[in-house]
Amino acid sequence: MTSRTRIAAPILIALAAVTLPLSAQQGAPFSVAETGRGYATLQDAVDAIGAGTGTVVFAPGTYNECAVQRVGDITYRAMEPGSATLSGVACEGKGALVLGGEAATVIGLVFSDIAVPDRNGAGIRLESGDLAVTQSWFRDSEQGILTAHDPNIHLRIDKSTFTRLGTCEGDGGCAHSIYTGEIAETAVTRSRFEAGTGGHYLKSRAARTIVEDSSFDDAAGRGTNYMIDLPNGGNGRIVRNWFVQGRDKENWSAFIAVGAEEGNYSSDGLVISDNDARLVPGLRRSPAFIADWTGDRLSIANNELGAGLKPFERR
Repeated sequence: MTSRTRIAAPILIALAAVTLPLSAQQGAPFSVAETGRGYATLQDAVDAIGAGTGTVVFAPGTYNECAVQRVGDITYRAMEPGSATLSGVACEGKGALVLGGEAATVIGLVFSDIAVPDRNGAGIRLESGDLAVTQSWFRDSEQGILTAHDPNIHLRIDKSTFTRLGTCEGDGGCAHSIYTGEIAETAVTRSRFEAGTGGHYLKSRAARTIVEDSSFDDAAGRGTNYMIDLPNGGNGRIVRNWFVQGRDKENWSAFIAVGAEEGNYSSDGLVISDNDARLVPGLRRSPAFIADWTGDRLSIANNELGAGLKPFERR
């Protein structure tokens, strides 16, 4: 299935949700759009769709619930964007939504205050299948989105915000605003990262990473590291983004890091262009905008850098 087909289907399903009978909308917090039936718990609604395709519609409210999807293609949609929150509860010690089906789509949900004993609590834990996220907010948790290693996974995030996420206090290493394993593609567009509380804002081990038209505002960050970390290298593009590095950094030496760990993907042709990067006003230091460990042929052009920034550094 092409990515165009994958994204179009949830839009049609979402429109169907508007026609839910009023009895279903008012009588239960979660409804399945295709049947009009309401459910008392999120897990019940997910289980009702099962191995099929369907949409769970969230009535406005804050829900101390979580759910596990093991099969099927499910869309999770707030009745109104930003009106429904999953807060404070993680399934299987992993996340508010643990996704292991064929595919999933998340539209307009808020994920908050997710914490687990190993300090990897996520709003969404993606274990298999493609995932598309739009108009959603991840805040005040250990991680926003965390994925498994699976070369078949494609992750797409659009028009979403990641606030006060990340920590390096766990025994298993750092948590990040977004942390993707060795997957096929990580794509982030028109999104905002802000006020991180540790780790990196985006750490992608994907073979291909796309970051476009997004902002990374570290002015209120605490103990943060890189804005974008591609530890395994990989191709793709980082274009038309806005970066501000704050004062309180665990590692301020670079904004974008390429191949700092294994570098097991070629980064030849990785495009990093037309970005704007600077330090918060009054801060004096000399980080590299791009730090590269691979020695591959990166395509770097037309980045506007503030005072003190080094355009590129080979490490």
